[in-house]
Amino acid sequence: MTEYRIPSLTTDIFIFDDNFNFILIKRRNDPYKDCWALPGGFVEYGESVETAAVREAKEETSIDVELKNLVNVYSKPDRDPRGHTVTVAYTAKGNFDDMKADSDAKEIGIFCEEKLCEINIAFDHDKIIKDCLKMAKNAF
Repeated sequence: MTEYRIPSLTTDIFIFDDNFNFILIKRRNDPYKDCWALPGGFVEYGESVETAAVREAKEETSIDVELKNLVNVYSKPDRDPRGHTVTVAYTAKGNFDDMKADSDAKEIGIFCEEKLCEINIAFDHDKIIKDCLKMAKNAF
């Protein structure tokens, strides 16, 4: 029998407000320790990607989110130094007043598109953020 190597499945969540400000977390752990990233993480066995997105948002930001749109699937084999991961990205709304860094998040912050060039962003999240901004703006 042939063994198959299977990529890991993750989800990333772009939580935004009515002014298109969005939340990023500062990573507590490697890879990309101390870099800013979208809230997100690995989908657990037996869990839907949508459920994982809501769970990961809550675990990392303390915010209960409502998923709005599926943005895209990002699957470049070298996007994560830990190995081949495929992420499913969503836009979401939630109450920013509830935000608090939790779980793998060292810090949490609210950002706008203009500030992206001033911070270190993990993985390929700069591309995902730009795609999410475009989708969120087109939806309103």
